[in-house]
Amino acid sequence: MSQTYTFHTLDVFTEQIFGGNPLAVFPQAQGLSSNQMQAIAKELNLSETVFVFPTKDPDTDFQLRIFTPAAEIPFAGHPTVGTAYLLAHLGYLPANCQLVRFQEEVGIVPVSIYWEQDQVRTTALSAAQLPQFIERSQSIDYASLVNLQAHDLHPVLKPAVISCGLPFLYLPLKDLDALSRCSLNRTLWEEAYQHQLTAHIYPFVVTEDNQIYARMFAPGLGIAEDPATGSAATSLAGYLHRYLPSQATLQTWQIYQGIQMGRPSQLMLTMQQQKGELTEIAVGGSSVLVSVGHINVPTF
Repeated sequence: MSQTYTFHTLDVFTEQIFGGNPLAVFPQAQGLSSNQMQAIAKELNLSETVFVFPTKDPDTDFQLRIFTPAAEIPFAGHPTVGTAYLLAHLGYLPANCQLVRFQEEVGIVPVSIYWEQDQVRTTALSAAQLPQFIERSQSIDYASLVNLQAHDLHPVLKPAVISCGLPFLYLPLKDLDALSRCSLNRTLWEEAYQHQLTAHIYPFVVTEDNQIYARMFAPGLGIAEDPATGSAATSLAGYLHRYLPSQATLQTWQIYQGIQMGRPSQLMLTMQQQKGELTEIAVGGSSVLVSVGHINVPTF
């Protein structure tokens, strides 16, 4: 016995097909079990696959379950904004709807929808949780972890582990050359960090004019390298607020990722503060519909 399900693929955080971060979305996933969803995500082998269900929460519009090829995760950025784009584009939302609320494991995630001439232009999620800094108990050779030398690390900014539902190790590097040369030391990662909260590694460089260039390695989630990571961009707001403070009530940062993979991505990070406290975080960008397909899912 099997049942046929329709899915769509998109490229997220880009305006060009074959750029950004690929995503698969099953807009009507009723009837699929957790084991089936995990098997589908492994088969499609994208960074994430989203399964959309009717919500049981009256304060939300849909429930999302998000799977990497290796595990279900409580929150992810490009699946959230990409799914909002797709549901609006396909008419699952009212015409010119400006807000959709998703129930995810991390909590309620609102996504703003911006239209242009009756077409979805961009979507932007609002963080369900503000960033939480996580203390590190283990001693880490940060440079070796990403196959660099100590002088490649930023001379002032310090590494930090931060989470808005999914933790990342933020590793500031001194320049773009170091970022282009870095790669995950898989042997060291497996020996020392595989089961630590530092398992998802986010090396980045801060340049002028509020621009950030980043990469992200998460082999524990089945992702060797990710071309765009909205969940990491969300927590990055906490890093910037603490280590690069500003008096501005509203700040906007452009994040570039995926360049070394040949899938350039652009994410817009917006953060607001009041009386020195971070109050709101939004991460958004464009999406491009790529394909539609069908899959026969056996019962198991």
